[in-house]
Amino acid sequence: MTDEQLLPLRSSAQYKALGHPMRHRMVNLLRQRPATLSELTTALDSTKGTVGYHVRVLREAGLVRLASTRQVRGGTEQRFELVNRGFQLDEETGARFLHDVALAEMSPVRPGDPGHTVLHHVWLTPEEARTLAGRIEDYEHGQRLYPEHGTEPYGLLLSLYRADIPRLPPEGRPT
Repeated sequence: MTDEQLLPLRSSAQYKALGHPMRHRMVNLLRQRPATLSELTTALDSTKGTVGYHVRVLREAGLVRLASTRQVRGGTEQRFELVNRGFQLDEETGARFLHDVALAEMSPVRPGDPGHTVLHHVWLTPEEARTLAGRIEDYEHGQRLYPEHGTEPYGLLLSLYRADIPRLPPEGRPT
């Protein structure tokens, strides 16, 4: 996804809207396609009042918009969509936000699940770090972003960051 397709998140209202687990789940649903309140209510196993409230919060934050309306049985059905296919987070709060979101959406591990979470530290030159960041970006772009028959959702939280790890002097040198 190119930066032009990403909505830059700039306000605390946007982060707050995305930070609620129900609204985050709604965004994940709307990434698949536009949906009505009834479709969201069913998918989220919630009530129309609750879903309507959370859609309103997302709309007021500028993250969701009305995609279309149609007349059904004497009423008006509304279909909602994301304003962009994804969001661009600021460097300062984005990493913590993504970490918190990933933790909140993790399902309990079931026997046989292929989950894998580790923290590794590697020593790289700035050029090697840029190359690795590019490879991570390329890997992400090659993956399925939308459901297909036989697939299950898995989260992939990738972060390349400069770590605050002190450096020991080479062995044998006086300190």
